[in-house]
Amino acid sequence: MLERLGFPSIGPHRRFVTAIGIDAVGSGVFMPVSILYFLMTTDLSLVQVGGVLSLASLLALPAGPLLGGVVDRIGAKHVLLAGNALQALGFAAYLVTDSFAGLTFWTVVVTIGRTAFWGSYGNIVAAISRPGERETWFGFLGALRNVGFAVGGLVSGAAITVGTQEAYAAVVVANAASYVVALVLLLAVPAPARTRHRALAGSWSTVLRDRPYWLLWTVQLGYCVAMMVLNVAIPVYATTVLDLPGWVTGAVFTLNTVMVGLGQGLVVRAMTGARRWRVLVLANVVFAGSFVVLLGAGRTGVVLGVVVVLVGTVVYTAGELLGGPVLGALSAEAAPEHLRGRYLSLIQLAWNLASTVAPVTFAWLLDRGSSPLWLVLAAVSLVAAALAARLGRVLPAAADRVTNRSADPLPA
Repeated sequence: MLERLGFPSIGPHRRFVTAIGIDAVGSGVFMPVSILYFLMTTDLSLVQVGGVLSLASLLALPAGPLLGGVVDRIGAKHVLLAGNALQALGFAAYLVTDSFAGLTFWTVVVTIGRTAFWGSYGNIVAAISRPGERETWFGFLGALRNVGFAVGGLVSGAAITVGTQEAYAAVVVANAASYVVALVLLLAVPAPARTRHRALAGSWSTVLRDRPYWLLWTVQLGYCVAMMVLNVAIPVYATTVLDLPGWVTGAVFTLNTVMVGLGQGLVVRAMTGARRWRVLVLANVVFAGSFVVLLGAGRTGVVLGVVVVLVGTVVYTAGELLGGPVLGALSAEAAPEHLRGRYLSLIQLAWNLASTVAPVTFAWLLDRGSSPLWLVLAAVSLVAAALAARLGRVLPAAADRVTNRSADPLPA
């Protein structure tokens, strides 16, 4: 079944894949109710809760580069395990925390744990897959996490419907338990051979001088900004600016989840033979097109506005399907193996920067009308497309074709 959808054969990596899926379900349970949980279980105001989340993200930003060096020294698996342990501990602490300072501290712990997870995740995926099939693996695991988020979202919807403090606490317990179960599964996963060695000659100075990789990082940042639109911009735009029915936001998330879950592997298979940089150019052009479509929803009535938002979501998701697997594979393969932890920590930094800056920036732009937000986002994507075209000339791995077949065997 997986192969028919264009996904790889899991083979000996069932425990790792299962752990990633369980982790995603737990995260999907908590994400939709995170702010509601803190409002329900503490005396903090909405502004204070928002301040906690922003402050924690800001304080945890330096953790990414620091953890990159740790990955290179001790191996990605150990950092991944530590990330799950920190998140499990942080969510368990939420059950007994109700002060601003305490909530900030434990949110920093959770954020550092999440950074550790994502900072080591790409290293492990690169190690368990072969050159030539990494787009397939990154696409498959991304689709799996997307489906896990959706399943978790259904559970969180039940908690919101019940609406009691106990129901919200059960959500936190479920999320903490998911990290523990994933941790147990990952303990039994052998550390990939490619992550066991310590760093060879090289340091952060090597990374910082790598201009082609920094160009890739800038393209990645543009993709990260675009990826914030689904969770941050579209719900607010649809409900407060367009005044569309509340079910539209749910339909947007459902449509995105179904397309990614069922279509990601098929899209990666369709990329076969295409040069990576061209796929990235197309992904960003598609993103820009989706933002223009969403801008058009503000010029219609309610009924037509619903249709335009859903069409914009389909176009937007196509950009996600194109860009994600290629960026995941390219960012791993363009990094020297002995410094891959440091290199990929920069990619995580791009995600952290986008998630820190996007909410306040999108809100500020929406406060000035619908046009500024979508025009700025379209401009960002077009700039990223131009940089991706440049990437094909300065980064050899970006000029490679997507093959979707292994180029060399993994070591025993």
